[in-house]
Amino acid sequence: MRAKSVVYTRQRKKKIFRLAKGSYATKKNRWRIVIQQVERSLNYAYTGRKDNKANFRALWIVRLNAAVREEGISYNKFISGLKKANVVIDRKILAEIAVNDNAAFKQLVEVAKVA
Repeated sequence: MRAKSVVYTRQRKKKIFRLAKGSYATKKNRWRIVIQQVERSLNYAYTGRKDNKANFRALWIVRLNAAVREEGISYNKFISGLKKANVVIDRKILAEIAVNDNAAFKQLVEVAKVA
């Protein structure tokens, strides 16, 4: 008797068809096309997650630059001053402080100016 892998195959296909849900036309219901579409979608999702990190870093830098220029110093001098003063705070937290806690941010700017 020939062994059939019916249950396993159906489960595997169902999983991939679920990933293709919401796609246009035959990209959601024809097996060969679904495989291609899901593979492409997962690739785009992967690269999108990497792009997100760069986009957010750029956003934080823009926010910091705007906040620092109000204090009369450039972004470049601010960051180098913090490094010389051995202040280890990443740009995400610095941008958060610049937006929400103005007094603390002014102190950081003064630290950077002195260093």
